Amino acid sequence: MNKKEWSRFVNSSLGDKIFIIMVYVVLTAVFLIVVLPLVYIVSASFSDPQAVVSGKVFLFPVNPTLRGYAAVFKNTKIMNGFFNSILYTAVGVVVNLVMTMLCAYPLSRREFAARNKLAMLFVFTMYFSGGLVPTYMVVQKLGLIDSRLAMIIPSAMSTYNMIICRTYMVNSIPDEMYEAASIDGCTPFKYLLRIVTPLCKPILAVLTLYYGVAKWNSYFDAMLYLKDQKLQPLTIIMREILIQNQIDYTMISDVSSVAAQRGLTDLLKYSTIVVASLPVLLIYPFVQKHFVKGVMIGAVKG
Repeated sequence: MNKKEWSRFVNSSLGDKIFIIMVYVVLTAVFLIVVLPLVYIVSASFSDPQAVVSGKVFLFPVNPTLRGYAAVFKNTKIMNGFFNSILYTAVGVVVNLVMTMLCAYPLSRREFAARNKLAMLFVFTMYFSGGLVPTYMVVQKLGLIDSRLAMIIPSAMSTYNMIICRTYMVNSIPDEMYEAASIDGCTPFKYLLRIVTPLCKPILAVLTLYYGVAKWNSYFDAMLYLKDQKLQPLTIIMREILIQNQIDYTMISDVSSVAAQRGLTDLLKYSTIVVASLPVLLIYPFVQKHFVKGVMIGAVKG
């Protein structure tokens, strides 16, 4: 709280002071609920395996070690999953942005008479879908099972993100600009590439974040369509480690006792979580404002 806010707090009424204090108390509680598990996981990933098993780790690492991270980077399965996740995220986001722009642009043009009816068909798919079995059958008939394209084509566009993009175009790009470009001989496709796309950089940044986080955390599509372990993303590898408790014990073969093996197994789990979460954790503080802007844009449907 800066000086201006503190002065406003001091001069406010008793009811306002109580309300502000309660807001700070609730926000502090939410912050602790979110940050404490994260701090514990990071601390445990750097701690001695015996300290992790015995419950000595809380906020700070105990007998710091890098054995867990050494085991993670030694595991070719985890590193291959990490590479696949980066590939699916990078290529998938590009495809998502292209498909979203190609769909949102015609729906934003007022001269397109059927745009509202067509938009309603897109919105309909947000509430009603064919279901899991028909979707799987379509992917199977397209020959995408055990293919990298299965992680990209079925989720090539999000209707919600398309609506956000369309709303931004309608509210931020005046129709007079299209008329002026048409007089200068600009075709609709050139207008999309040379004028609309540069003006949509803010919303494209928002959509890049939305699509990127969704792609990075996606695991259900991979669980359905990818049976080849060489094609699976990191989220599937983490699912095997965290939920199914499947550990490659060749990484910890140097540990003889059962207790020590269990401790290093837990250490490996925490280290894997940190490695998988690190890209998002590093990027999010710098792009948080774009998330907020995206929520504000999405709150108004044109």
